[in-house]
Amino acid sequence: MSKFSRTLTCSALIATGMLSVPLAGYAADTPAATTPALAPAPVKETETTRETVEQRIASLHEKLQITAAEEPKWSNVAKSMRHSAATMEKLIAEHSAKDPATQTALDDLRLYTKFSQAHVDGLKSLEESFESLYKSMPVPQKKIADAVFQDAGHRGGAARL
Repeated sequence: MSKFSRTLTCSALIATGMLSVPLAGYAADTPAATTPALAPAPVKETETTRETVEQRIASLHEKLQITAAEEPKWSNVAKSMRHSAATMEKLIAEHSAKDPATQTALDDLRLYTKFSQAHVDGLKSLEESFESLYKSMPVPQKKIADAVFQDAGHRGGAARL
């Protein structure tokens, strides 16, 4: 696997693992006839979202075999994942509060841009916190992390973390 492919796979793993709500589903309140392909559909259950984020954090913690000494750095990774999920939840809530009948194609594109930017911002934050953790891992544990990320990438991303 090339270095670029591996980097892309790692980014996808982390991004999908941290985001409990996919970008493709936030605007189902909009009638189907006027919903563009890019418009996301709403997710109403934020408790389920938080639970999913917590499950993903726990799953990744276990798979990466985080040690007690690594907990402070892991805490930053988990915090970043939670923050990203909360940001997405906020965008969902803002969108859900709007009357779908008044939304235009430009509004939908702008919404998608906001979700995309939140996704990128979350990835940057996660990358920074994960880099610190990863650099502190012993080589055998790094190999485990590499395998976890590669495996998730081959399964279509980290949605299954």
